Amino acid sequence: MRQHPWHDVSYGEDAPEKVMGIIEIPKNTRAKYELDKDSGMLILDRVIYSSMYYPTNYGFIPQTYCDDEDPLDILVLSQIEIVPMCLVEAKVIGVMQMLDGGEMDDKIIAVAANDMSVAHFNDVSELPEFWKKEMRNFFQDYKKLENKTVEVEEFQGRDKAMEIVKQSIEDYKKKFPNNQ
Repeated sequence: MRQHPWHDVSYGEDAPEKVMGIIEIPKNTRAKYELDKDSGMLILDRVIYSSMYYPTNYGFIPQTYCDDEDPLDILVLSQIEIVPMCLVEAKVIGVMQMLDGGEMDDKIIAVAANDMSVAHFNDVSELPEFWKKEMRNFFQDYKKLENKTVEVEEFQGRDKAMEIVKQSIEDYKKKFPNNQ
């Protein structure tokens, strides 16, 4: 029996401090891959219209649910490009809250727990300012050529991010009570 990455993979024993992230998009690519909710496979949603590249590895936290009817997004900082559908233990350090087409679309910011080049970061406030500017700029601008608007709010710290992770786990349990 084939497993579905959203429903059959654990979010991790140490959540909300550390979570299991499933990477959809490696950093430094223009390909926008998304989890196909029916099959559990990745689908190429589109090639980003602009000449921008994802600044971090991008994915989701399994068994979470958000207002946009998707699992909770996660940005995993690492010195390497992590391949799609790879499970990565990620230490939660903050959240970038944003509105995408008027809908809340939080992005949990985490560091790859087993990458010593970033594992020492414990809160988004410790990140170099340039990294935060790069993430903000990417998400504000990557849909402009599609005539879509994205508003990035202020970055929030680890405590706020962990609250969001907890809430998305509870929301998943309410939405999918038979997946427990």
